[in-house]
Amino acid sequence: MSCVGGRTILTPPVSNSVFCAWFAHIHLLTSGQIKTEGPSVRDEMRLYPFRCGCLLAAACFLLITLNKSLPRNEETTRQLIGDRGPQTILQPNIYLYMPHLIQHPDGLIPNVVLGQGRRGVSMVLGIPTVKRMKQSYLVNTVSSLLYGLTSPQSRDLLIIIFVAETDAAYVNSTAETIRKNFPKDVESGLLEVVSPSQYYYPNFTTLRETFGDSKERVKWRTKQNLDYSFLMLYAQDKGTFYVQLEDDVVAKTNYFTDMKTYAVQEASKPWFYLEFSQLGFIGKMFRTRDLPMIAEFFLMFHRDKPIDWLLDHILWVKVCNPEKDETDCNHQKASLKQRYKPSLFQHVGLHSSLPGKLQQLKDKDFGKQTLYQAHNNPVAELSSSMKHYQQHSLQRAYKGEDFFWALTPMQGDYVLFSFPKPIHISSYLFRSGNIEIIGDKFYNTTVEVLPSIAPVWDKLVTNSSSHLKDSDNGFIVIGAFENGVAEGKIEEALQPITALRLLVHSNSDVWAALSEILIKV
Repeated sequence: MSCVGGRTILTPPVSNSVFCAWFAHIHLLTSGQIKTEGPSVRDEMRLYPFRCGCLLAAACFLLITLNKSLPRNEETTRQLIGDRGPQTILQPNIYLYMPHLIQHPDGLIPNVVLGQGRRGVSMVLGIPTVKRMKQSYLVNTVSSLLYGLTSPQSRDLLIIIFVAETDAAYVNSTAETIRKNFPKDVESGLLEVVSPSQYYYPNFTTLRETFGDSKERVKWRTKQNLDYSFLMLYAQDKGTFYVQLEDDVVAKTNYFTDMKTYAVQEASKPWFYLEFSQLGFIGKMFRTRDLPMIAEFFLMFHRDKPIDWLLDHILWVKVCNPEKDETDCNHQKASLKQRYKPSLFQHVGLHSSLPGKLQQLKDKDFGKQTLYQAHNNPVAELSSSMKHYQQHSLQRAYKGEDFFWALTPMQGDYVLFSFPKPIHISSYLFRSGNIEIIGDKFYNTTVEVLPSIAPVWDKLVTNSSSHLKDSDNGFIVIGAFENGVAEGKIEEALQPITALRLLVHSNSDVWAALSEILIKV
C-alpha cells in the first residue's frame, strides 16, 4: 500500500519468483547438478537451452507488454511512485487479475469518507456493507461492537466500514448515518467509512456460471471476493491483527479483551488464522502482514470460487502433500487455524445481501449474552419513580442479580440511592442498555450527590471556577450520561455522601435499562 498526497493506493506486493524458479530449475538440469537417468531424459536435456531461451523471451515479452500497457501520464506516475522512493511502485500483478484497471489507475484509490487516519492499533475490524433490499443491520452491528469498550480499548481499536457500492448518494447517506449515530467515535478516529472508486469493479456480465450457481449468485460471490480483497488491502498497514466481520452480527460483551488475550497467548504458534465464530468468514482473525498475500490469492481466483473455498485452498497450498490422503491434509490444515470457544460473534441478519436469499444461520457455540455486570455495592436504600418491567427491578440490579429495565422515563423521573450513614465514594459507573436492548439508554440524565456537610457544598457551588452545578434539594450535579454511560470520580471536598441520584431532564422515546451499577467506596 502506498500513501501519496494523502491518498492511499492499494498495492498487493508480488514478486516474479515463479520465473526465477523456472530458470533456476533449468539451470540446474543443464549444468548437471540434478542427476537424471534414461536415454530419453538425456535427449530431452539437449532441448533445455532452446526451451530456456523461449521461456525467457516469453517472460520478457510479457513484462514489456505490461510495462507498456500501464498508464504513463505524469499524474499517474506520481501517484504510483509517491514520495518515498521506488519501494512504493505499484506492482503490475493486480492488472493481470483485473485488466480493466489499466485504463483506470484511480480505481485503486479508496474513497475515505470518514476517518482520521488511525494507525498502530492492536486490532482492526473490517465490516463490508452493501445496499440491502429488505433491512439494514449496520447500526446495530456497530453499536454491538462499541458497547462496553473502555477508553483504552477504544484507542487500541479501529473499525473500518467498507461501503461496497459505487452509488455516491448511498455511500454518503451511509456515512451520514454512522456520523449521526456515533459522532464521538468518528471524531476520535475509532470509526472509518470508506468506499471503492467507481472504476474498481469489472464488468460482471461476462462471468461464467459454475458449480450450479445462477448468474446472479456468481456475480454476488465474485463481488464479495473483490470487496474482501479491497478491505484487506486497505487495512494491511493499520494494526497488528485484522478481523473479518459482516454487517449483520452482534458481538459478545468483552469481545475485544477476549480476542486480544487469545491472540497474544497463541502468538508463538504457526497459525494462519484464528476463528472466533464457526459461521463462514465471520470472526476470522489474521496477522496484518499476511493480508497482501491473502488478498492477492482472492484476486487471482475471484471469478472462480466463493471466498470461503478460496481461504481453504490457501491452507491446502501451504501444507497439504498431494501424495498423501485427505485425512493427512485435513490434519495439516487444522494446524494452521485455532478455534476459540465460546464464539464471540453471532449472525443475526435474516435477509442476505444476495437478493431473495434468507440466512437463518445461528452459531450454536455463541451461547447466551451477558446482559448485566454485577458488583458489590455499599448498603443503600433504593427508590425510583419509574416502574420496572417484569422481574427487572432496581433492587435486583443493585445486588448484581439482573438489570434494571424501566418503562419510558419522563422529565423529573429519578433513581435514588440513600445511604444509612454518610460514606466516602471514590468513583461511580452507571451503564445503560445492554447488548440485546442497546437503544434502551438513559438520555439527558445527570448524576448528582447529596453531601452530608452543607457549608462545604455551599462554598463549592458559589465558587465561579467550580465545574459543579447546583440542583435541587441540596443535590450537586457531578456528571451526566454520555452515549449511555456515566462514570467519574467524586471530589474529596464533597465527602462524605448521604445520597446519590440519577435525574432525568426530558421525556424519552424509549425504555431505559441499567445493566451495570458500580458505587465504589
